[in-house]
Amino acid sequence: MLISSELEAGINAQIGREFGASLQYYNLAAYFDTDDLPQLAAFFYRQAEEEKMHAVKFLHYIVDARGTVRIPAVDGPVFEIPSAEAAVQMALDWEVEVTNQINALMELAESQSDYIATEFLGWFVTEQLEEVSTMSRLLKIVQRAGDNLLLVEDFMARESFGIAEQAAE
Repeated sequence: MLISSELEAGINAQIGREFGASLQYYNLAAYFDTDDLPQLAAFFYRQAEEEKMHAVKFLHYIVDARGTVRIPAVDGPVFEIPSAEAAVQMALDWEVEVTNQINALMELAESQSDYIATEFLGWFVTEQLEEVSTMSRLLKIVQRAGDNLLLVEDFMARESFGIAEQAAE
């Protein structure tokens, strides 16, 4: 086995958190979709798929390291979303939280001199910089637009917001 039981447990927990984030992003996508904001909805649908892909990457890592996958129960998403700004703020807060979780996994791998895990987790460290940066930018755009979310829609359509960042993966 190429993974410690402690790191295996941490990565299994992260699989659950990534699946939970995927559900939350689907919920945010539906929130925007219901309000006929297709650019924002599409952005969050893509985010949901990306989080699911992250969970699967973690799952495959455990399998490849000959560990045991134990996907934990996933908390349900937050359903009460008071505004577009609150929705994006929630997303930014989650991405900051995930960054801290990935950093903790990296610290654990480094403390165990697990260079394979460190290399694997390095991709997620870089990914989190992109995620936090993208959500921070989106939050500023939504705040500037105020109540006129059509300005956000227009900006996202013109700038291909979120697509260029994801194409780089």
